[in-house]
Amino acid sequence: MIQRGANRIEVVQPSATLRVSTMAKELAREGRDVVDMSVGEPDFPTPDFIIEAAYRAMKEGKVFYTPTRGVPELTEAIAEKLRKENGIDVTPDNIIVTPGAKYAIFEAMMCLLQEGDEVLLLDPSWVSYEACILMAGARPIWVPHEEGFEDAPIEDYVTGNTKLIVVNTPSNPLGVVYPREFLKKVRDVAVDNDLLVMSDEIYEKIIFEGSHHSLAAMDGMLERTITVNGFSKTYSMTGWRLGYAAAPEWIVKLMNRMQSHSVSHPTSFVQYAGVAALKGSQDFIEDVVREFKARRDMIMEKLDELGIKYAPPKGAFYIFMDVARDSMEFCEEFLKKEYVALTPGAAFGVAYRSWVRLSYATSRERIAEFLKRLERFLK
Repeated sequence: MIQRGANRIEVVQPSATLRVSTMAKELAREGRDVVDMSVGEPDFPTPDFIIEAAYRAMKEGKVFYTPTRGVPELTEAIAEKLRKENGIDVTPDNIIVTPGAKYAIFEAMMCLLQEGDEVLLLDPSWVSYEACILMAGARPIWVPHEEGFEDAPIEDYVTGNTKLIVVNTPSNPLGVVYPREFLKKVRDVAVDNDLLVMSDEIYEKIIFEGSHHSLAAMDGMLERTITVNGFSKTYSMTGWRLGYAAAPEWIVKLMNRMQSHSVSHPTSFVQYAGVAALKGSQDFIEDVVREFKARRDMIMEKLDELGIKYAPPKGAFYIFMDVARDSMEFCEEFLKKEYVALTPGAAFGVAYRSWVRLSYATSRERIAEFLKRLERFLK
């Protein structure tokens, strides 16, 4: 019996985090007190007014097929948000709503990349960019960061095959908020070499230091940028699976064609919850960011005390730290001895094999327990 998949999936290796994740779940089933610092998911509940909007939509019968690109109320709300908050001059025709921001990334790459194309990725970057690039038949080119993680020599890695640059700010796994100077360099490289740029802005509201800048708002970038965002992180809607992309119309048309033959559209009533999220009060976000910052500060204080080096965590809810040994071995041993789950840096690129990512999307009480166990483990 044939037991081989298509090349497009065979080139994607299982996640480097799978082994640690499986071990953590097994230990938890055995009754161990596992502190999970690996999950990139806000631990806050979805705001009630968003839940109520979804329920209301269901009761009103909004449970059937919708337009492939999304219901007009949502594409209009997204376009308005991008114009007012991000300075991106788009209309609903530039918007496609997707079942999660991850699918927007996958869909765009499948529509734009082909064999022989190269995509510049900042090392380290979120794990699924590389997988999407490989499944599209293209080749990821890893660009190392400069000291401080707020700059990278992308201009040195452009070739005649380069098609796309991917930027994620604030960054997963780094927590870095890229300064305008670096984004301006990305803009210059893209314009000078006629390249496309994917700007993943899913963590845009979770910033403690610095400011968020959208690449598509920069001069000459509107016609070459795919801006990806969603509702998972800001609105604690990870399981709702609702994201979107804003791009030139020709790209949106390609994505719409693919979406019509794959997932059809995001869940109907979830889209109306998205409208409520964008149009409702945003006051709760300030409280969420304040709590994330307090958690971050707790961890930074202890890491400084322990002399552990880390990237500047100015946004999102991650800290990327150097444990000065193989990251996979460290994560496995830490889990076995202290029942703490972290994510090995090897999952995010090629250069940071001695680094690990921790997520502080958990309570201060669990963070305090993690820090106690970390100090004990290191001693």
